[in-house]
Amino acid sequence: MRKTFLTLASALTLAACSSGGGTTAEADEVRQAISAAVEEKDEAAEMGFEWRDTGKFIKEARKELEAGNYDKAMELAREAEFQGEQAQEQARAQADAGPEPHMEEVGIN
Repeated sequence: MRKTFLTLASALTLAACSSGGGTTAEADEVRQAISAAVEEKDEAAEMGFEWRDTGKFIKEARKELEAGNYDKAMELAREAEFQGEQAQEQARAQADAGPEPHMEEVGIN
C-alpha cells in the first residue's frame, strides 16, 4: 500500500513539473496579447475614441491570467485588442464627418 502511494505521488509530482513549461509559454503568450490590447486601447484613447468596455476586458484578462485560466484570458485580450482597433477605425471614419454638401445648399445644417 505504501509503495503504491509513493509511486502515485511520484507520478503526480513528475506530471506537475512537466506541465509547468507549457503553462509558462502560454502565460507569456497571453501577456503579449494583453500588451497588444493595451497598445491598441491607448492609441484609440489618444484619438479620443476609446470604447467603454475595452479597459474592462483588459482588466478581466489580467485576472484570468493570474488565475491560470489562459484560454479565457486570451479570449478577453483578443476582444480588447479588436475593440481598440475598431475604435481607431471609427475615429478615422469620423474625422471628416460633417453635414453633406448638398444639405448646406438648401439651408439644412
